[in-house]
Amino acid sequence: MNDAMSSDDAQSAEAPPRVLLVDDDDVNLMLTATALRERGFEVIEATGGESALERVDEIAPDLIVLDAMMPGIDGFETCHLLRHRAGYAQMPVLMLTGLDDDASIDRAYRAGATDFFVKSTQWSLLAGRLRYMLRASRTRVELERSKFKLARAQDLARMGSFDWRRGDGVGHLWLSAEALRVLGRSPADKVDLRALLRMVGRPQRRGLMRMLGEVVAHNAVLATDVSVVLFDGRQRIIHVEAEAEFEHGHGVGYTGVFQDVTDRRVAEDRIRHLANFDALTGLPNRRQLIWRTERALEQARRLNHNAALLLIDLDRFKNINDTLGHAAGDELLMEVARRLRACVRHSEQVMDGALEAAGSRSHRTLEAVGRLGGDEFVALLPEVSDEADAQRVANRILESLREPIFVAGQECFCTASVGIAMFPRDGLNLVDLMRNSDVAMYAAKSAGRNVAAAYSAHLGGRGREKIELESHLHKAIERDELVLHYQPKIDVRTAKMVGVEALMRWQRGNVLVPPGDFIPLAEETGLIVPLSEWAVREAARQARVWQQSFGFSDSIAVNLPSRLFERSDLVENIHQSVSAYGVPHKAIQLEITENNLMKDLHNVSLSLHRLNEIGVEISIDDFGTGYSSLAYLTTLPISELKIDRSFVRDLGITPQSSAVVSAIIALARSLGLRVIAEGVESLRQMEVLHRLGCVVMQGFLFSRPLPPDDLESWLHQTVLPRKAPWIGAVGEADGSLPRLERA
Repeated sequence: MNDAMSSDDAQSAEAPPRVLLVDDDDVNLMLTATALRERGFEVIEATGGESALERVDEIAPDLIVLDAMMPGIDGFETCHLLRHRAGYAQMPVLMLTGLDDDASIDRAYRAGATDFFVKSTQWSLLAGRLRYMLRASRTRVELERSKFKLARAQDLARMGSFDWRRGDGVGHLWLSAEALRVLGRSPADKVDLRALLRMVGRPQRRGLMRMLGEVVAHNAVLATDVSVVLFDGRQRIIHVEAEAEFEHGHGVGYTGVFQDVTDRRVAEDRIRHLANFDALTGLPNRRQLIWRTERALEQARRLNHNAALLLIDLDRFKNINDTLGHAAGDELLMEVARRLRACVRHSEQVMDGALEAAGSRSHRTLEAVGRLGGDEFVALLPEVSDEADAQRVANRILESLREPIFVAGQECFCTASVGIAMFPRDGLNLVDLMRNSDVAMYAAKSAGRNVAAAYSAHLGGRGREKIELESHLHKAIERDELVLHYQPKIDVRTAKMVGVEALMRWQRGNVLVPPGDFIPLAEETGLIVPLSEWAVREAARQARVWQQSFGFSDSIAVNLPSRLFERSDLVENIHQSVSAYGVPHKAIQLEITENNLMKDLHNVSLSLHRLNEIGVEISIDDFGTGYSSLAYLTTLPISELKIDRSFVRDLGITPQSSAVVSAIIALARSLGLRVIAEGVESLRQMEVLHRLGCVVMQGFLFSRPLPPDDLESWLHQTVLPRKAPWIGAVGEADGSLPRLERA
């Protein structure tokens, strides 16, 4: 009900149709005007053709009603003149006539009248006729607008329509104006089917004719792209779509459209190229390599032959990239790509259709070198006789890269490590081959780089063990599997412990994993950061426990990796870890190796000074093994030097070791630094160290690294007070070294 009322309200809200009524008879004019007004029309009256023509532009009527017989310019002439006036070609015009003969009706239509009506008093019929004319006119206007919009849209889309009807010879072809423009012709040109077919190149024309014949014979839908040469000489790609039309169940022709899709096809080809090829080197990218490899493996299974995948990783590319810049690195990669492409039967982009056309040996067209990403490349060999074939290609690759490469005006050498995986021996699918070639490549790097290595089950086992170990290491902290063991530092003059070093262990089930088995992996994967942060917290906690248990007041040394110094919150982290357990900052001593110290001396220096300000002491571990300037000893807040075990091992055997240790001790004394020797395992080493002036030591001679509870027991049993079985008369007034004996 409400909807109906809304509809009525909308209609009533519309302006009434405006009618220009033209009649020379005042009575008829009045009667007709009154009747139309009563039926909802707005009527403007005119008493003749001249008056109507003068006023029509200012009136802007929706319809015009003309009396046929008028003095001066009659209705027929008035209608004729209106039709030739701009904007009135489609205006609805009704001719009122008292004549009903065919000649008058025919004359009215020739003059341009839309319809005629015989004068009568049937006013409702007249009003209905006018409303019908108005509705028809509006529909026609909408159709004209739609037609214009369609033509404009087709023009913008470079599209046109056509219609073809069967007939003698090639039949009858009609092309829209837009279609002719697509073909490079004017709307006035006539183009038949033969002319269209001559636009197709001769090699493709025969195939197109055969396809058109099959489509017409079966009344099928036509949809195809055709490369053509237009009448003006331009080469374009035209997409054609058409559907059959039927009369009485028989196909009589086709109607459809064709469109210039050249720009779209060029864009699609560009997108396809970007999706499948590396933008820098132009080689197939990961996506294209996967597609090619999967097709190659399908063919290898079907034809029962071997295939190979070679993973190529450049050696020390990062050094060149960091030293000469990324632009030079890109230049190097492009030259490497050019050389690698020359080492195989490289094929550019290959698609399914091209493979089918190549026949039974189509897989050979898949052979290529591609860029996997970064400085990694892959060579796909779709068919090889055996591993020796793949090895020959790998050797060719290595040989090509041994020649110098000029980048950024400088001569560089960039070798590679190559891993080889064979199908089906080393894997039945792409994932297995990629993984195993990667394992073989890392084996080549471990063998010294600049070599090729083939995958073997032995290498795969090591790889799986490493992955498994990494997976468990990620969860070690969560599972509370990490523990710290502590090795005492002993002052041999007083036979007292003066500190301990915390050494990390991994309690994996019933097995205690030594640090040498998991610390390198932690450094490689970045897990060394959370492991080291845990070690600092745990050492601070243990210092608190010992402080309450037996008055521990010395420091616990914790090894700190260089990667931790990359974090801006290092000092805050250590401060919070120590403060959380209420122990002084000097309870934690940080050890950093000389090599790690020199990796990023500037950032490390800033952090070390801030740590020293809050009371944390710094010790240089493995001192003497680094290849760096010793100037940092005078600028950094270092408290202690730790003589590396490699110098301690040969003390008393080679004079060179004694000379190096003596120099380190003298250097430390001159700089006011403490010195400690690690790795002391024999009385001979201890005696020489003591004689040279080093009195603080740690090593198996005194104790192995111990769990925290065992360390406390060892401390009471062995050291306090001066009861160590290896102590003799150390600390005598004359300072001479007594004869020491172990228990």
